[in-house]
Amino acid sequence: MTLAGPIKAGSWHLVADGIVLDPVDVTFDVLWRDAGGDHPIATWQHHFDPQPTGFDAVAFEADAPGVEAKAKSNDQLVLRFTVQGSGTGVLYIPNGDGTKAKARIPTLTLPK
Repeated sequence: MTLAGPIKAGSWHLVADGIVLDPVDVTFDVLWRDAGGDHPIATWQHHFDPQPTGFDAVAFEADAPGVEAKAKSNDQLVLRFTVQGSGTGVLYIPNGDGTKAKARIPTLTLPK
């Protein structure tokens, strides 16, 4: 997402339901990206276990405190997912199928 100006410090809300194929730890980072690089704003960490039904998504929703970002026009806001697990291949897939996978499409709510 391209930014138009600063972002206030405050509470960020993340919905990150996902398809989980093997037990996995996921770190979700919100980053402000400018010409100087990536700057962390907010972070969540969560352990996921697969659903016994296979491709039904596993729910995750949480809040995290975030710092102020002195962003300016054309800077970017990045939501990065990093996974760690013992399986091979894809372990966590953000749910883009919504209710078809019995879950919600990933969303990020910025502080007001």
